[in-house]
Order: sequence, then C-alpha cells, then structure tokens
Amino acid sequence: MRHIAVVGAGMGGLSAAADLARRGHRVSVFEKENAPGGKLRQVQVGEAAIDAGPTVFTMHWVFDALFRDAGARLEDYLSLDRAEVLARHAWPDGGRLDLFADRARSQRAIKEFAGQREAAGFGDFCRRSSSVHAALRDSFMTRSLPSQRELIATLARRGLAADGLRSMLGTPPWQSLWRALAAHFHDPRLRQLFGRYSTYVGSSPLAAPATLMLIAHVEQEGVWLVRGGMRKVAEALQRLGEGCGARYRFGSSVSELVLRDGRCRALKLADGEIIEADAIVFNGDANALAAGLLGREVVPAGMPMTRDARALSAVTWCVKAPTRGFELEHHNVFFGDRYPEEFANIFEKRRIKSQPTVYLCAQDRGAVPAGSAPAELAAGERMLLLVNAPADGDVGGIDDDRLASLERDVSLLLNRCGLQIERSADDGIVTRPQDFERLFPGTGGSLYGRANHGAFASFARPGAATAIPGLYLAGGSAHPGPGIPMATLSGRLAAAKIVEDFA
Repeated sequence: MRHIAVVGAGMGGLSAAADLARRGHRVSVFEKENAPGGKLRQVQVGEAAIDAGPTVFTMHWVFDALFRDAGARLEDYLSLDRAEVLARHAWPDGGRLDLFADRARSQRAIKEFAGQREAAGFGDFCRRSSSVHAALRDSFMTRSLPSQRELIATLARRGLAADGLRSMLGTPPWQSLWRALAAHFHDPRLRQLFGRYSTYVGSSPLAAPATLMLIAHVEQEGVWLVRGGMRKVAEALQRLGEGCGARYRFGSSVSELVLRDGRCRALKLADGEIIEADAIVFNGDANALAAGLLGREVVPAGMPMTRDARALSAVTWCVKAPTRGFELEHHNVFFGDRYPEEFANIFEKRRIKSQPTVYLCAQDRGAVPAGSAPAELAAGERMLLLVNAPADGDVGGIDDDRLASLERDVSLLLNRCGLQIERSADDGIVTRPQDFERLFPGTGGSLYGRANHGAFASFARPGAATAIPGLYLAGGSAHPGPGIPMATLSGRLAAAKIVEDFA
C-alpha cells in the first residue's frame, strides 16, 4: 500500500484522494484552510453564509461516476434541484431574456425577444454546440491530455469519426467564439449572452476558440442548485474520501516539496514537519511551482505563465441586503454597453471598463421548494456580485479609489436595468485581485489559470504528470481546465496516472 500525499483540498485534490483511497492506497490530504473546497469557498456576512466562489453546478455525470466507482451514490451525499431557469439576462434598454432548461422554451423566448430569425439561429447554434461537445467529451475532456495529432487520430478511430471530424472542421479552433456567434446571431445582445460562455474559463470571447460553444450544450444538459450552498459539494467529496479511507489535515500549510534522487519523496509543512510519501498530487496553480513557491527543486514541474497569459480575475461583493425593482432568479447577468470593449480593456489595457457586465447569484432564489418567503427576502437576501478584472493582484490590483468608482459604475448599471440593492457600507465583503492572489499564491489573482486564447490554448495546460517523477498536478490550471466538474476530472486523471505508473 503506497502513501500518497495530496496538497490542497480543492475539487481536484478531493477527487484524486477519493479515487486513490478506494484503490487501496494510504492517502493524506493537506489543506492550509480550515475546510475543503479551495476556490469553492464560503464567507460569513453577519449570520449569513454566502457562496463566494463558483456558483454553477453542471456535468452531473462527472460526479455520478466518481461516487459510483467508489460504491456510493451521489444522491446520498448531496441534495440537488434541477434549475428550470438557467439564467435571467438584462440590458440597460429594458430588455430581459430568460434561458430555460427546456430548449424549446428558450427558443420561444428568443423569438419573442428578438424575432424569428434569431430563434432559428439559436436552434442552429444548439445543434452545433451539441456536435462539438459530442466530439470532445470522451476524446479530450475525460482522458489524459492528448496532443493535437492524438486528438485527431482518436476522432478518426471512433464510430462517430465522420461526425466528430466534421464538428471540428465546422467549428475550427482557430476561429474565435465571437466570430462563430456572428454566423448564428445578428442581434448584438445575443452575441453578448452566448459570448459570455468564454468567461466560464476566464477568457475573452474575442480570443477564445469557437469550440467553447460546447459550454452551451453543457448547460442545456442541466444546471443544478445545491441545497445548503456550493460548499456542500466539497464536503460531499471529503465524506466520500473518508469513507474510502483518506485522511484530511486542515490548517496544514505546505511550504516545500522535497526531492531525493530526482524523485518527489516528501513534503514539508510550515511548522517544519516532514511527511514522507511515495507520490504527491499538487492541487494548486501550476505557476506556483514554476515561481518557486514550493521550493526551487520542483520549479521544473510547473508551467511558468506571463501576466499576459493569465485568465481573468474578478472583483466580487458578498452582500446580504434587500432588493427591489427587478425580480431576480438564482443566476442573473446584467450586460453593459459595448461588450467587446470590456475584454479589450481587461486583456490589453489592464483596466475595467465603466459599467462592466455584472453577474449576480441570488442565493435565496430558485430553489425547490421555491426560494425564501417574500417576507424573508424583504429583510435582505444573500447575493454574490461579480465583475471581471485583470489578474494583476501581484502588482497592485484594484486600489480603494478605483474600487469606489467601480462600485458606482455597478450600481448605475443595475439601476439602469431596473434593480436597486438597498445596501449600506458595512453589509458585505469585497474580494479584489490582490485578495485572490493572497488566497491562491502564484496566480496574480487569476481564477482560471491560463487564458484559453488562441487555436491551441487547450493544449497549453499541463497534464497530470510533471517533469519530476512522483509529482502530479490536479486543479483548474491543469488539463482539462477550470470549473467544478473539470477540476474534478483533473483529480481523477491524476489518480489514474499514479495507478498506471505504480503498476
């Protein structure tokens, strides 16, 4: 029985721990915070616990498979409700559009919102995104990082090869998502709406590959609301791992990874304790290794990343306050004017455009049974507001003056869309890029690792194996990428690679 140490209890580390423990290995997980989840974090505003990280639960099948392989059932660990409304979208001119779990209902809503031609374009877009998803799910997302040639060969070998290759040729990665959307939508608001999928991986729709339209299909397969908040997902994976025999040490910060004879053999905790291990899974940003934050010896295991290559950071507000004037859903997006300029400003000028797009997760809405009672909401509801920002947290980030200006811009946009939030100065918690850099060292505040820009960006992320024997990667900066289900898959891929190497 091998001893495997996992550094970090984010989704990748948690899934790797469960998989390795069920295969009979002795697994120890070390996490510097006092609870699991990593970026899947929760903050306390007064007596209210508010999700402060990822808020969208998709790709149910990833978690079904993880629990099933461990001889368990996801529904015994986690209470999920399928959302009928995927998201509510609003524009300053008063336009509003809901997307639904029912595709036909979404198409009718788009017809009423923008006309028959746009509704037909949505139907074509859905078919195209479904085709791309079918081509890439089992050939890229769920397997160890393939080369471009291996991916094409895999598609060619499959029974659906013709469809797979046709999907890739019809949606080439060298075409940007923004340009691809123009083939389906003439209304600029719909290009905004579906271009926003690039931000799910921290990227600009102007530079992200058209293949990211597969995210539309992922959402149409189902978006779930987690009873008790998103932290419950991490807690469920921890319980699964414990049931398989994994042990967890919270409040244990790892300061160094130790090499002997060219192999990663141990880790050193901040208090000086040395933990011997046969293999180590690093569930942190690969750039932290490259920057020497875990010791100079393991620098070759990382992947250095320039500031220009970083994905988006954010400014977030966790607030409990009354709202009026706009009927919120669980997921809401408020779009500003001139959407392309927003990303040109962030990635080229390193600043946030005035009146940027605002995502708002109203965490007391949309649940089954239906949300909180009106009287409870009138007293204040829990919300996460998010604005995209450049990942410059290691070189200053957002200062107080810019933050005050940004808060005015956000309030103005929400008011133009019809929403008023009756908040005071001390009823929330703000997190800026410099705060995310402190929480997740080596990232500059980037929440998604490397930006998915350019035709071959998906191949630029590191795979599970590193240049140092005995050291493996998991998490959103590794293949297959960021997001709760993808990071979970990365941990499973790391566990599978360890089992393969020991075999």
